[in-house]
Amino acid sequence: MAGERLADGWRVDERCTNCDVARQLAPGLIGEEGGRSVVLREPRDRAETERLHAAAHACHTRSVHPPSGRLEEVPDPFPMPLDGGNGGNGEGGTDDPDGAVYLCGHNSRQTAGANSYLLRRPDGTVMMVDTPRWSPSLARRYEKLGPVTDVLLTHRDHAAHGRQYADGFGARLWIHEGDLDSAPDADRVLRGTEPVEIADGVVAHPLPGHTEGSVLYLADDRYCFTGDSFHWSRTTGDIEVFDTVTWYSVEELAASLERVAGRISFEWLLPGHGDRRRLPAGEMSERLRRLAARTGELRQRPVDFRAIRW
Repeated sequence: MAGERLADGWRVDERCTNCDVARQLAPGLIGEEGGRSVVLREPRDRAETERLHAAAHACHTRSVHPPSGRLEEVPDPFPMPLDGGNGGNGEGGTDDPDGAVYLCGHNSRQTAGANSYLLRRPDGTVMMVDTPRWSPSLARRYEKLGPVTDVLLTHRDHAAHGRQYADGFGARLWIHEGDLDSAPDADRVLRGTEPVEIADGVVAHPLPGHTEGSVLYLADDRYCFTGDSFHWSRTTGDIEVFDTVTWYSVEELAASLERVAGRISFEWLLPGHGDRRRLPAGEMSERLRRLAARTGELRQRPVDFRAIRW
């Protein structure tokens, strides 16, 4: 039986919260069963083994275990470059030897396992978008990419370690006024709903809906960091909103999407929760317009994590 065959191999323990991160990093190797992740099969080569190690090092509950039972530091791939040219979710490849966007890994329990990113700018500086779990050693590792100047929070759910990382880097902490109570000591506060250029080529677009102070950050008309406002769903094969986990207002989210749909252009969809995706900018724009129309037909629902269509 599969359970017996995998008993001495890779496994996912019962602490799994079904956050989807392991399945994003090890597709085909880790799947979903009974409301949590499970190992589908053992790796067949080095590349597949590396994917499982990435899943293990990202898991916020440390629920993914290698055959030895011990997660070693050496196979830790993070920060992982994402801007690969393979046309899919980009894991493991890079067009630029220096990279432009990296996945932080080491997701945090305090952000419900949300993904976070490092955005490397042409001048060699780096911006962090949302945060992994706090660790001084991780901060030092991320700084090897370049001096981190800004920590950009997309919304309140991902604010847990913002001040620690900002202070550790000597960086500015950003948040929107709608979620300011989650980071009252932020250095920069975004206001209203109009876009704001916060650095050369980086624009903050306030997007109330998932929370009152949700923001998406657009870099170089290429990378779109959406927080939990919208994501790529493997179930539907399209851009979707978390309509069963909209804390503030799905009507406001629909209005926000309608406002930005004809205003922004990007290739990379990089959410906090949900999967990543790279598509041609024109196709992304069309999918975003259709998402705005679909969201306009939704009505507020009770929060139900179990109904998320990953």
